[in-house]
Amino acid sequence: MVNKFKKIIVFILIAVAFGAGVYFKDDAVRFYNGLNKQVQDFKKTDVGQIISEVQKQVSTATPLKVGGASNKVILLKTQIIAETNLQRQENGSLSALKENEKLDQAALAKANDMFLKQYFEHVSPTGVGPGDLAQNYGYDYIIVGENLILGNFLSEKEVVQDWMNSPGHRANILNNRYSEIGVAVIKGTYKGETVWIGVQEFGLPLSSCIPPNDNLKNEIDLNKAQLDILTSQIDERKIQIENTNPKSASYNQMVNDFNQLVAQYNSLADATKSIVAQYNDQINIFNNCVAGNK
Repeated sequence: MVNKFKKIIVFILIAVAFGAGVYFKDDAVRFYNGLNKQVQDFKKTDVGQIISEVQKQVSTATPLKVGGASNKVILLKTQIIAETNLQRQENGSLSALKENEKLDQAALAKANDMFLKQYFEHVSPTGVGPGDLAQNYGYDYIIVGENLILGNFLSEKEVVQDWMNSPGHRANILNNRYSEIGVAVIKGTYKGETVWIGVQEFGLPLSSCIPPNDNLKNEIDLNKAQLDILTSQIDERKIQIENTNPKSASYNQMVNDFNQLVAQYNSLADATKSIVAQYNDQINIFNNCVAGNK
């Protein structure tokens, strides 16, 4: 009778052990199937791209030559800027342009160069255009524009009004994307005549668009590398489990280790997808700003 009970107990223990093995194996498969979905979902979570090279824009109009007799009037760049902002206010209530030192330097260099080399064009004889000029003076931009005028004038208001009477120059003055301006107005000899040359340099600096956080991108890259490592470890564990007898003493521990790796992967994948979404939002905001869609 005792032996019979012993046999029954041994049978129950074997059944329990075997049942536990089957349970853990099913559990492992369930986790792994869940992991496969997580992996596929994560691989579909692409990191967006910043506009790899900002498409810098340059806006110009045919340089404007006007007449007028030489006189003793002194023209000031500060008044040119004031008259320009007055036109912006009166024609669409546009925001005033802020004077920028780098654009001032670029405008002055342009005016001096035209007198020195005796040309009146947006591109110099050496091939330097308005965009090159702005960058040469450290102005990193999204969009720049340049207005040129040559002649004799009675006031700064007349200078700006002459520009406003020309559609291309008017478009630059009233461009709502510009936020900054630089001006130079100097007197000199051009083709044997004493004239004024006026230069307006308009700009929207790249700094006006907030770039995505590099720290987020670095974190995403680190997490992806860790996820790749975890995937390899999980694959190895799965092969071990599939090639191990569920009745063996190490089987349950192997399954537990596998499940912990899967849980670790899923947690990191979810966190990374959240970071990717945040980073992509920042990229979209930056790209829309650069494109003028903000």
